[in-house]
Amino acid sequence: MNNHSSPTGSPAVEAHGLVKEFADMRAVDGVDLTVQRGEVFGVLGPNGAGKTTMLKMLATLLPIDAGEARIFGTDVREHPHVVRQLLGVTGQYASVDENLTASENLMLFGRLQGLPRARARTTGLELLDQFGLMEAADKPISQFSGGMRRRLDLAASLITRPPLIFLDEPTTGLDPRTRGEMWTTIRELVRDGCTVLLTTQYLDEADQLADRIAVIDRGVKVAEGTSDELKSSVGRSTLQLQLVSSDDMPAAARVAESVLGEQPVLTPEARRMNIALQRSDQAVDVLIALREQHLAIESMTVQKPSLDEVFLALTGHDTSEPDHPSDDPQDDVADPHNLETVR
Repeated sequence: MNNHSSPTGSPAVEAHGLVKEFADMRAVDGVDLTVQRGEVFGVLGPNGAGKTTMLKMLATLLPIDAGEARIFGTDVREHPHVVRQLLGVTGQYASVDENLTASENLMLFGRLQGLPRARARTTGLELLDQFGLMEAADKPISQFSGGMRRRLDLAASLITRPPLIFLDEPTTGLDPRTRGEMWTTIRELVRDGCTVLLTTQYLDEADQLADRIAVIDRGVKVAEGTSDELKSSVGRSTLQLQLVSSDDMPAAARVAESVLGEQPVLTPEARRMNIALQRSDQAVDVLIALREQHLAIESMTVQKPSLDEVFLALTGHDTSEPDHPSDDPQDDVADPHNLETVR
């Protein structure tokens, strides 16, 4: 998928101490980031956390006030034109021209990127086919659904087949079905050889797509790891049991406490018992002990903490709360025309 050369072995994105200030506010405050080739790296945080601002610095759309960044080993500040050839950017809102058809939009983007007319047309048709838009190739964008616009916008960022894609909240405003289609498209991009840096405020999106996740809050990276690592870092798994008989609840509670040294939380009316685990494999010890005491179980599950709980534990609030409404005015609503310049 990559038509551009880049230093072998260099990370797709490597940033150290990134800082961006607006007036007396630090929208991005000393963020370190390393994105390996071939992965989906998620940046999770509420509106105003600094996600879009960070993305714009990496994409050469905003100057870096302090720190350094490299894209496939190329310095962002020293060689911005080279960096722009190595990446495509899709902003939060579709930025295609309403007055043109889908094929005309892709032709326009191809020509703006310097492709000969014939190649721009061929590439545009290939992308329309790849994104399931061939039947709508000659329809005006005003007749497109939100999901079709987002797919076309993503197709436009792939005109030159860049090895790195920045997706800034790509499913904002989409219905659940269309979001699922976008997730499938993103996974296909990675299978085709792309690296994806994805910003999102949707916890389930980060959980589903990202190989690794950085949590950004108030311009600061507060945690990084895989989804499972983040979940394990802030809480314990819970064994949830439902007993066959409510009469067995007291005895089952005593068994669980004797095995784990901690009292379970009981819900007698539902015959349920929640038991905190230091390790997930302790669930087996509890189940064996209950069976030895002939205490019958109707159902059981082991649940890890959710990413919602992770974010709340790390930041003290959930992702629906904006942090810096006075940050970069484009952080909550990206300027599509500005983002288009890197295509």
